Amino acid sequence: MLIATWNVNSIRTRLAQVMDWLEEVKPDVLCLQETKVEDALFPNSEFEQKGYNVCFHGQKSYNGVALISHHPIKDLRVGLVGELPHSLAAKQLSNQARVLSALINEIRIVNLYVPNGSAVGSEKYIYKLEWLNCLKQYINAQALRDEPLCILGDFNIALEDKDIHTPQALSGGIMASEDERSALKSVLGNRLRDAFRIFESDTNHWSWWNYRSGAWNRDKGWRIDHIYLSEELANNSSSCEIHKQVRGNLQPSDHVPVLVDINWPPEDDQDDALEDLFI
Repeated sequence: MLIATWNVNSIRTRLAQVMDWLEEVKPDVLCLQETKVEDALFPNSEFEQKGYNVCFHGQKSYNGVALISHHPIKDLRVGLVGELPHSLAAKQLSNQARVLSALINEIRIVNLYVPNGSAVGSEKYIYKLEWLNCLKQYINAQALRDEPLCILGDFNIALEDKDIHTPQALSGGIMASEDERSALKSVLGNRLRDAFRIFESDTNHWSWWNYRSGAWNRDKGWRIDHIYLSEELANNSSSCEIHKQVRGNLQPSDHVPVLVDINWPPEDDQDDALEDLFI
């Protein structure tokens, strides 16, 4: 089962590129961030014509998340209130379209667009830390149902120094501050593993290149788009890749797709299901 994440930085601007990539890679599930479009204007028919189910949660010009799936999309939950319906903080933090969750092929997939934070110490930075604290409560609430979990998206955080092109200059700043990293680690706890780091421990693997300062041409990037898996999914994953070449497109997003391949359901479960058919 191929599950992918991609901050497309406007789905209407990047629609042709997304459709081309879908045709080439054929993921089972694609999670989009920064769709930047109201729900009424989301181009869902283009995906449906290709056999995908589509759910989206958007707003005009900013933010926005979407789920594109070959499998049925069940138990859709929108916003942080999707897991925390009685939380005042979740209600206050759900006014921006940043969270979309569903059960797909018996996996709970949580698609996130984490706030950027602007600058360390700013009001937006404080908002980001509050949002991450609420996300921790959200993930803890989800854990009570004991569903296999895949949480993915644009986290706007480089979790380690090796996730940044020049850590000696950038560590401690926005997207690489100790408070942001600690907040994300607290969300992950002992339950979730970084899918990419299961297979690749080295630096110089990026998912985002700033449009400014010739970052792409100089390969000065960050790894801020992540896929985190619960143990049963991590143990059945076979690869996790960053499709860097997509950043070389004409008028590209500043982010590229990241995708994980999971043997799901596990082969033992598939064998049991087949045996049941012949009993």
